[in-house]
Amino acid sequence: MNAAAFYDVDGTLVSTNVVHNYAYYAMNVPSLTDKVTRTASLLASIPFYLVADKIGRKFFNDLFYKNYAGIGEDRLYVLGQEMFDTWIRAKMYPDMLDLIRRSRAEGYQQVLLSGALDVIVRPMADFLGVDAWAANRLEIVDGKATGRLLPPVYAGPEKANFVRTYAAKNGLDLSLCRAYADSGSDIPMLSMVGRPVAVNPDTQLLSTARAHDWPVLNV
Repeated sequence: MNAAAFYDVDGTLVSTNVVHNYAYYAMNVPSLTDKVTRTASLLASIPFYLVADKIGRKFFNDLFYKNYAGIGEDRLYVLGQEMFDTWIRAKMYPDMLDLIRRSRAEGYQQVLLSGALDVIVRPMADFLGVDAWAANRLEIVDGKATGRLLPPVYAGPEKANFVRTYAAKNGLDLSLCRAYADSGSDIPMLSMVGRPVAVNPDTQLLSTARAHDWPVLNV
């Protein structure tokens, strides 16, 4: 089959999100002072980030990932694998894991597309044995994260652009492709394929799904 199934990650395949992921890093930095400072700053900023996310997912990402400034590159990779092994793996939705297995058996390529960091998505991609994946990447200078995301920043239209480009490169028929996501910010990606599915949808996505008669899954 010349088609793929594209999956958002946070909220779609797992019950975690980018705030949970950073909290794990903040609690596991080597310095006790840095740990306390990062954790306190995160807690104090949550209301602000909720507002930023309503403005736009890319705007939120550009602001939120500044929290990672100063964390060592090696630490990012080690903790990313540790986080998946000890926490994220247990937070994956069993129904979605079954869906991935069925979709693969039907001949669909399996592709993860996430606004989370590559160091967090990579272990999941390896575990699932997907055909391809894409995620956000932090700029690294002198062995440490600057807090800046390297382009492309996967949010909204950039996810849709990835789906379009991936399909063209791999000779896929977008009308046969599937996509799964939970957020209104992913509507552009879902609109690219012939078989979009809203998973645990937020209010905006649920409204759009109902208007266009898209299937809705609550897992």
